[in-house]
Amino acid sequence: MGKSKSRRTTVLVLIVNLLLLTTTTVNSFYLPGVAPRDFQTGDSLFVKVNKLSSIKTQLPYDYYYLNYCKPTKIENSAENLGEVLRGDRIENSVYVFKMREEQSCTLVCRQKPDAESAKNFKEKIDDEYRVNMILDNLPVAVLGQRRDGSPSPTYKHGFLVGFKGNYQGSEEKKYFINNHLSFRVMYHQDPETDSARIVGFEVTPNSIKHEYKEWDDKNPQVSTCNRDTKNLIPGSTVPQEVETGKEIVFSYDVTFKESDVKWAFRWDTYLLMNDDQIHWFSIINSLMIVLFLSGMIAMIMMRTLYRDIANYNQLDTQDEAQEETGWKLVHGDVFRPPINSGLLCVYVGTGVQIFGMTLVTMIFAMLGFLSPSNRGGLMTAMVLLWVFMGLFAGYSSAHLYKMFKGTDWKRNTLKTAFMFPGILFTIFFVLNVIIWGEQSSGAVPFGTMFALVCLWFGISVPLVFVGSYLGFKKSAIEDPVKTNKIPRQIPEQAWYMQPVFSILIGGILPFGAVFIELFFILSSIWLNQFYYIFGFLFIVFVILLITCAEITIVLCYFQLCSEDYHWWWRSYLTAGSSAVYLFLYSIFYFLTKLEITKLVSGIFYFGYMIIISYAFFVLTGTIGFYACFWFVRKIYSSVKID
Repeated sequence: MGKSKSRRTTVLVLIVNLLLLTTTTVNSFYLPGVAPRDFQTGDSLFVKVNKLSSIKTQLPYDYYYLNYCKPTKIENSAENLGEVLRGDRIENSVYVFKMREEQSCTLVCRQKPDAESAKNFKEKIDDEYRVNMILDNLPVAVLGQRRDGSPSPTYKHGFLVGFKGNYQGSEEKKYFINNHLSFRVMYHQDPETDSARIVGFEVTPNSIKHEYKEWDDKNPQVSTCNRDTKNLIPGSTVPQEVETGKEIVFSYDVTFKESDVKWAFRWDTYLLMNDDQIHWFSIINSLMIVLFLSGMIAMIMMRTLYRDIANYNQLDTQDEAQEETGWKLVHGDVFRPPINSGLLCVYVGTGVQIFGMTLVTMIFAMLGFLSPSNRGGLMTAMVLLWVFMGLFAGYSSAHLYKMFKGTDWKRNTLKTAFMFPGILFTIFFVLNVIIWGEQSSGAVPFGTMFALVCLWFGISVPLVFVGSYLGFKKSAIEDPVKTNKIPRQIPEQAWYMQPVFSILIGGILPFGAVFIELFFILSSIWLNQFYYIFGFLFIVFVILLITCAEITIVLCYFQLCSEDYHWWWRSYLTAGSSAVYLFLYSIFYFLTKLEITKLVSGIFYFGYMIIISYAFFVLTGTIGFYACFWFVRKIYSSVKID
């Protein structure tokens, strides 16, 4: 019964998300669920709890996995698809405030952890888990200082479950829990009315061993708090140890502070970067690569090609033409279909699908529709856009397949619809089973998995078939020159023109154009940081497209000049090999930036990096292929051939 309810809820949430993505209102620029809320003095403020997260294990857990104080009834907040895939589990909590009414030393509950609970607390303290809470859609943060020493503060997401330390005079390490939370809520008051909007949510965690004589459930009193002021008594700073059977009293206080920050800018502190200059350095570095490649392209196109075409067109006799060497000699073989042409069509179609998803996602993100305040929006948009881009995957795959004179277009369509998503889904499913075995909230529930399969089979696959039908119905692309019946023999190639070497060389520059920005993307995924500089990312993406296209054209020209006409797969693999460097960089990042020690966490990391690298390979390979395809058609349609 519970599973079917979860499934219905997930499907309903998907439909709602779909409507939100496809319809926008002109009158208001506020996004659904992200519009400001006005609070009057005395209004109730409900703090929600989110997952426990750790950059050491990368495995999120439900807040109530640990033996924290629970409300009478735990209720899940409405989640979108992206939140579920990220491992977010947002629930209600025992922390309730009154707007602009300060509370001091409010006792919540007392817990006596059994052996299992104490063990869980100790494990989470060892792995440096942080507790994530939300108030009015703002995540709780611990105030810190910027690394560059500037006075503006920086935020650390969530607060630590606890810490390890030792009593004075003892060397034995003990575990202590942060059981007292000092909240500070910042608000911006409307000068004309009494209403206010919440613009900040900070916490200072403390470990305090509360003491009492008798516990009164209705009005609990502890001797570590002043009865009259309810403030903590100075000197009562003995930390609360975590041990089986040792009682823990949870408490909190809350203060309110008026702020000049307006509601529209309340996320700025969360998004402040410590290394703003590096992004500009990244852009300049990438632009230098593009300028270098553009210079080479210009030289090839303007000088070499122009001279070649002029010379070829001036030759009078066939004998003179045969004395010539270079790319014109392979004109009778250059459009010969490659081996495994059907597989190439499938990968090109999938690359178009990924390109469409990436481009539209970035445009949405730059317009502010996928900001961090719209939690899970980015992931939801990517999944839905991937599904709908199946139309373009089918069309481009079938159109290319027809050019190769393929006849079994239905089989080609099935491969396009199932090959790439099937490989991704298999890896994802295996990782999910492993995470589920760890009881992590990062494991995608059955209802969500079923919804993903429904999206794949119910929307994506039919759209791929529609696209394929349209692509195969369209007239085939005509080759600018005729293909000879007998294949030409390829002369022995120099060592630097061997396929493996030239393919691996081709991937270095596209990777070099993006690797600095890649560092920030990986940090946002694996170090629990926000990524919101989509303007920079879009520029880097455009530079990546240009770099992939240009390096493939340059290497393709050299290949044709050495009379090697097997350029179809080579062009795809040349640009796609940048994914090899991406995966090697992910290994370097794992060894130098992450503190992962658990085997399961390592499998989780590399499993997802394989998925990312594979998608990057398909995307860059497709860009390289289409650039080379355009270039080859262009040069062979410019020469006279008898």
